[in-house]
Amino acid sequence: MKKLKLFALTAVALMGVSGVANAETTLLASDDFVGISFWLVSMALLASTAFFFIERASVPAGWRVSITVAGLVTGIAFIHYMYMRDVWVMTGESPTVYRYIDWLITVPLLMLEFYFVLAAVNKANSGIFWRLMIGTLVMLIGGYLGEAGYINTTLGFVIGMAGWFYILYEVFSGEAGKNAAKSGNKALVTAFGAMRMIVTVGWAIYPLGYVFGYMTGGMDANSLNVIYNAADFLNKIAFGLIIWAAAMSQPGRAK
Repeated sequence: MKKLKLFALTAVALMGVSGVANAETTLLASDDFVGISFWLVSMALLASTAFFFIERASVPAGWRVSITVAGLVTGIAFIHYMYMRDVWVMTGESPTVYRYIDWLITVPLLMLEFYFVLAAVNKANSGIFWRLMIGTLVMLIGGYLGEAGYINTTLGFVIGMAGWFYILYEVFSGEAGKNAAKSGNKALVTAFGAMRMIVTVGWAIYPLGYVFGYMTGGMDANSLNVIYNAADFLNKIAFGLIIWAAAMSQPGRAK
């Protein structure tokens, strides 16, 4: 019963916010596949947010921060996607500003999930927290400045890639990766490995989109937005589900 009430409250709250944001919304055209992709991802993010907040009470206490953050990531992204969809439908232009605002909030939270899952098994310290945060901000700010035209697109790409490589080093060979390997927690090691693969393979979609969309001009806005939307679907929702699965395998969870 408690879970049902929480689901209802979460859904009503998010739908209320989206309703205000889209009070004068424009209807989707049946052949607007980019707009449809925005809508589909929005609904998946809404469902994921409700799921994570409901399941928060079912995981061990040490993992609840991670599940809460997963719900915040999808909830924040859901609201931004409602705005992005309207920008696309009404103007036919890429919602670059809204997308980067979303990434500037949600991507640091996703990166901090590496810290939070290590903290759940007492294998984290503040150094890991700050290194992941700094790498994420360098990656995002460089990418935005290049994509929005504030600096040379190649320079923005180089800065963004430097931030990404710094993150990859930390989670593979740095202190975060070493602490995960030494944790002795099989579920954590498995989850950490899957999270690293998402950050490596899933995130590779973004720089590829940047290169083909802004550096070579070989990709139109339609394809670029569909690719970005698909990447967000994987990188936000699957990331949280991996953490939830690891948390549910831990002893001490609520029945």
